[in-house]
Amino acid sequence: MRRKKEKKPALILRITERCGWKPGRTMKVVLEWVETLIVAVAIAAFLMTFVVVRMTVPTGSMIPAIEPGDSFFVNILTYHFRDPQPGDVIVFWHPYELLVHSVRAGSPAARAGLPVGREIISLNHEPVSSIAGAGAVFDRLLDGTRILIRVSNAPPFDLGIKEEGIDSLDDLGIELRERRTRFVKRLIAVGSQTVQIKEGVLYVDGARLSGEQFTRSYWMGDPRIQYGIHPTRVPEGKFFVLGDNSRDSLDSRFWGFIDKENVIGVPLVRIWPLPRVGLIR
Repeated sequence: MRRKKEKKPALILRITERCGWKPGRTMKVVLEWVETLIVAVAIAAFLMTFVVVRMTVPTGSMIPAIEPGDSFFVNILTYHFRDPQPGDVIVFWHPYELLVHSVRAGSPAARAGLPVGREIISLNHEPVSSIAGAGAVFDRLLDGTRILIRVSNAPPFDLGIKEEGIDSLDDLGIELRERRTRFVKRLIAVGSQTVQIKEGVLYVDGARLSGEQFTRSYWMGDPRIQYGIHPTRVPEGKFFVLGDNSRDSLDSRFWGFIDKENVIGVPLVRIWPLPRVGLIR
């Protein structure tokens, strides 16, 4: 009869023996448990870094697919093998707050007394939450327009008249900084496509979107909405996204487009609350 192969001792025990230390029976059990825990932590860290991330949604912007307080894992591998498609629920990084990072001495912003560290609420009465968004608003201002910037807990600051040579907030002495967080929305249109919302209905490239992902009315009653009112072309490398619960969602109607490179992945499985555990679609 063949002799049954003896089980090799744990790696940590083989290392201790090579170092000249022979632990007793109890200590061997402890060391084996320590090795098991180290391996488990290493596997979990690998998965959470390269395969999935956990996310909790605080708002109702994606009701009914995702409820406030839902916690789920995000699969970050999917889009390494295929491109995001309209109708996908996606998780992505996006700015949620725009700050005055610094003000250059002697600049128009400094002379106006613009405080450092405050959140920028609006530029010429248009809400802004990102550097790109502020740049787009500034670009739309005509020469001769008075530039007004509003920050948190303060009245608007008058930065003077836009004239030749003043092409950005940086020219007025303002350095901006964004704060970003993870958002979850539904992808509606990708680069080179045209999107429009008419009477609550979504149209992409002139055709009405069909399918259960889009069987809802999209609200356009907020005066802050600037995108999708008219046929809006999505630039290459950008996405147009919407919340399923559009009355309670800040999305591309307000921000404009998100960068394709900022997409993290796709919600995979809900793990909390327990009665709603399951795949997210």
